[in-house]
Amino acid sequence: MAARPNTQPLPALSGEVEPHLIYLKLAFIVQHYTPLATQAAQHAWSHVDSLAKLLEGEVDVRRDRATKSRIRLARFPVIKTLEQFRWDWPTRINRLQVHNHFHLECIKAKANLILLGGVGLGKTWLACALGHQACREGYTVVSLRLPRLLQELPMAKGDGRYPKLRASLAKTA
Repeated sequence: MAARPNTQPLPALSGEVEPHLIYLKLAFIVQHYTPLATQAAQHAWSHVDSLAKLLEGEVDVRRDRATKSRIRLARFPVIKTLEQFRWDWPTRINRLQVHNHFHLECIKAKANLILLGGVGLGKTWLACALGHQACREGYTVVSLRLPRLLQELPMAKGDGRYPKLRASLAKTA
């Protein structure tokens, strides 16, 4: 005896899918799965291609959110990028060497990078820009000037926060 094909109409999927997407906190997919399904039908995309587009969008949103969070938590005194840096001042700066540091090899090698120079030459700018680049590439950054750190350490020891502060700083090293 052959089984009869199911002739009942399919249930409305949006009512079944959305609560699951919301529960899983897939906000991009919640907003875009219906229009993308329409677009996929019009262009005859495969199910896998449609799913890949939705997942790509979700990943992009999450990466962007994580990057913004890392930048906020880094507590940069100013948000600066290398693209904004004025190369006409100071006149004696090794541009190639500076650009090379933005490949973040010093982080990968767990090496220190020290910026030396007089007042107003762009050390803080470059340090913030380097930290910003590191945040964009997924690294956790803490922006602290040495006087602030030297002030913070004894206070942390006094009120019992030292182990937590030390662990937090060690994570970024």
